[in-house]
Amino acid sequence: MNPAANTLGGAASPYLRQHADNPVHWQQWTPQALAEAAERDVPILLSVGYAACHWCHVMAHESFEDDEVAAVMNSGFVCVKVDREERPDIDAVYMNATVALTGQGGWPMTCFLTPDGRPFFCGTYYPKAAFLQLLSAITETWRNRRGEVEQASDRIADELRAIASGLPGGGPEVQPALCDHAVAAVLRDEDTVRGGFGGAPKFPPSALLEALLRHYERTGSPHSLTAVARTCTAMARGGIYDQLAGGFARYSVDDAWVVPHFEKMLYDNALLLRVYAHWARRTGDALARRVAGETARFLLVELTDADMFTSSLDADADGREGSTYVWTPAQLAEVLGDADGRWAADIFAVTPSGTFENGSSVLQLPKDPDDPARFERVRDALRAARLNRPQPNRDDKVVTAWNGLAITALAEASVALQAPELADAARRCAAALISLHLVDGRLRRASLGGVVGESAAILEDHAMLATGLLTLYQLTGDGTWLATATELLDIALAHFADPDRPGRWFDSADDAEQLVLRPADPLDGATPSGASSVTEALLIAAHLVSGERAERYRQAAADALRAHSPLLQRAPRSAGHWLAVAECAVRGPLQIAVACDPSQSALLAEARRLAPGGAVVVGGAAGSSQLLAGRGRVDGADAAYVCRGGVCDMPVTTTPELMAALGVPE
Repeated sequence: MNPAANTLGGAASPYLRQHADNPVHWQQWTPQALAEAAERDVPILLSVGYAACHWCHVMAHESFEDDEVAAVMNSGFVCVKVDREERPDIDAVYMNATVALTGQGGWPMTCFLTPDGRPFFCGTYYPKAAFLQLLSAITETWRNRRGEVEQASDRIADELRAIASGLPGGGPEVQPALCDHAVAAVLRDEDTVRGGFGGAPKFPPSALLEALLRHYERTGSPHSLTAVARTCTAMARGGIYDQLAGGFARYSVDDAWVVPHFEKMLYDNALLLRVYAHWARRTGDALARRVAGETARFLLVELTDADMFTSSLDADADGREGSTYVWTPAQLAEVLGDADGRWAADIFAVTPSGTFENGSSVLQLPKDPDDPARFERVRDALRAARLNRPQPNRDDKVVTAWNGLAITALAEASVALQAPELADAARRCAAALISLHLVDGRLRRASLGGVVGESAAILEDHAMLATGLLTLYQLTGDGTWLATATELLDIALAHFADPDRPGRWFDSADDAEQLVLRPADPLDGATPSGASSVTEALLIAAHLVSGERAERYRQAAADALRAHSPLLQRAPRSAGHWLAVAECAVRGPLQIAVACDPSQSALLAEARRLAPGGAVVVGGAAGSSQLLAGRGRVDGADAAYVCRGGVCDMPVTTTPELMAALGVPE
């Protein structure tokens, strides 16, 4: 059988389309590709990456665009290319295998599989010479030592199943003491000099920061708030933050947030927008407000397409990493003139020796300049000049889960920043996403250019979108958002919950494509896990619906928290979002229902501003929502009802009374 030609030209993924002109006979992951491998009796060469990945581009240029390498790949393998963002289920299975075999993972991920999908050798990036040697060795082993391949693939498959089933069993009920223990463990790992946790490379610890903010709101712990302020300040003043146009890069290659890996991801910026908005709401910090506003603007200007949000901006431009963003003193002077150029070099820490390659520097902002008007004039001029440089490509794929994160962040930031236009953007995104991605009652993972893909949504898609819709419902009172959110949660309970282990969740649906292993990873990473995200959504929704459905949601959330409480005991840094959800849960979660006219209630506005992260806040006439059943205004005045779990305080009618009920200092 002749190998199929490259079939990626019609793919829905921009990452796959980047490889459509390769001489490699790439195919998408399909049953036909696996069948071809079986018919030809050759291994599958699986390459997994994503559009904004720098080292994916490097390996593509070195090997996949090379005729010599392509000839070897085509003759000895069925070559399959996967976008990890479009098929996170495939990525999860084979990343676990890669980590198990090598002790580390990353992208591009390079795996060799039997025709039925069992991995027998895995790695990441290989330079051309090493890759050719590896291809030769794999081919020789496949042809002449097939028994070793079968033994290795069976052993790896068994190990993956053991890892999946080896998570700790259910633990204790989540109580304040467990949250206190987890926070103390996290704070012991803080870099108290440079901010963040651990050493280089440093990733924005978004979920941990959200958890620490919620812990501060519950306990008043100054250490938690100090850690948030230290890390958020260091990131906002470092090179990981775009000092000219806003938005965060994916991570810093050093431990001081100076030099980023320049790709900008939707999920990072949505999560960080939420953190900075909450920091601003709670403290009024001027840096927090500015960075939150600029990050929101970055989403709306750089990543918006047809009201929804695209996935990322590339790390490279014109084949060079970071070339859009870095400056030398001479370049600053060329744009700004000598005087402003020297001033800009000083405030942005641009030096003759540089902080990046070839004497160039990534812009930082160690302190706020003493001339704000001059600062804005300089930034405007540099932004305009930067637009004349090669620009990074944008991955225009719309991912359901990450748009859910953006909806939540924009809606919450609209309250923190008193910016109703952000809530409007969240509503437009939600409407467009539901219209396109909800097909015949089931959710899809991604779309491109208004055309929805075939990939089924996974647990995080249902959970993160549901949370966004629940946030919109609380903000607008529009029951449509609540109805769709509960529909998604009912699907999650029916198709993703583990029927044999209460509180456990699979990442792929029971009726989705069956891989060599059904992925189920509860650990939080760069994004919250599907399991912690669905627990958050269930916890909120349980207080917005009634009857049997409310009890079902409440029990499912309680089961999930108990099932995963060992993570808070043993590995809280890998359970940052679980900790944020737990902080919310131990407060009830806090519920605030304001009987009022929502369009003009100052008390409702104060309730939204004062409510801690994760609280449920609704406003409206008596009986207009579940939390307002039987609750109305008091003596003609707007009234706020504060409840913790099923216990409610007497209604209050003034802001000082509300602050006292919430335990917020005046």
